[in-house]
Amino acid sequence: MRTLNADHRPGRRGLGLRVRITLLATGLVAVVSALLLWLGWMQIGQALADSPRLPRGMRVRVDGVEVEATELTTLLHDQARDRVLEVGLLAYLCVIAAAFLLAWSLTGRVLAPLHRVTGTARRLSAESLEERIEFVGARDEVAELADTFDEMLDRLQAAFEAQRRFVANASHELRTPLAVIRTELDVTLADPDADVAELRRMADVVRDATRRAEHLVTALLLLARTDATGLNAREPVDLATMVESAWRAVRAEAADRKLSVTFDTEPGLVTGDPALVERIAGNLVENAVRHNVEGGWISVRTSGDQSGSRLVVSSSGPVVPPERAAQLLEPFSRGGGRTSHFGAGLGLSIVRSAAAAHGGRVEVEPVDGGGLTVTVEFPAAP
Repeated sequence: MRTLNADHRPGRRGLGLRVRITLLATGLVAVVSALLLWLGWMQIGQALADSPRLPRGMRVRVDGVEVEATELTTLLHDQARDRVLEVGLLAYLCVIAAAFLLAWSLTGRVLAPLHRVTGTARRLSAESLEERIEFVGARDEVAELADTFDEMLDRLQAAFEAQRRFVANASHELRTPLAVIRTELDVTLADPDADVAELRRMADVVRDATRRAEHLVTALLLLARTDATGLNAREPVDLATMVESAWRAVRAEAADRKLSVTFDTEPGLVTGDPALVERIAGNLVENAVRHNVEGGWISVRTSGDQSGSRLVVSSSGPVVPPERAAQLLEPFSRGGGRTSHFGAGLGLSIVRSAAAAHGGRVEVEPVDGGGLTVTVEFPAAP
């Protein structure tokens, strides 16, 4: 199989679509018009042939000249057919010209959006994905094609932006654990008297750093997938069930920190991806435990009605200034000492992206005396 690279692509062959449609329409009009002209010419001849004839031998004076009646009839017959043919040919040429101009004009207007699609596609690159066709006109098949192309560009731009963020965030945050690993290795290898205890200490530090890097990469992948692809499934999900699952994962850690926890979980149905909804509940409950103070408190509430479903997680913790609360939804944003040993600052970013994929929204409000209240609202299940 022969492979063509970008420099050896076959050139455009044949006539363009506009020319072909115009020629086809003009050709059809020419054929039909020629058939009608021929039929008219034949009908005139037939009508004259069927008309009453003067008796043979009778002479008729025309312009002072006597001619035989049969010759006059034949002459009038021929003149009538010739006249029809002359006028018909003139009309035939006018009809063909009008059909050509009309077909050329209409196809130009119809195909103009296609040329815009082609031009936009040719100009696109990773740096110009914001261009759109934004077709304005009759809502026909061409408009549907233009709208579909714009939707495809939206998805493509979202995927590129998610990739850029992933690469930028990963390269930024992975520097810390990688620097720790390299420093520990360099220091230990440079010490000729390093014993088993020193090697074990280095191994513990390297293990913790790799665990942090693994946790970070996992969170980044989830955030990138949510931003780029949205929902992979749409199933009924109960927020109360997701909260119970999330609590089982951190119950032991909450007990170690002597946290007081209250639950007010009523059924709240959400139609969406169970894995993402579970991640929303998991991240909020984990944050409430890990960013809390010793002996603090946590309150988790779920509810649902005709207007939608809600998940509200409140907890004590460090004081967060009101102007910093909304910024905690941005990737790698930490506020007021809200960080754990393995925190990457992505928990609330993932919550916001996952909620947006379900058509929901997230609100963050500081608690008087320290802590946060995070509210996630989902639209009503269909």
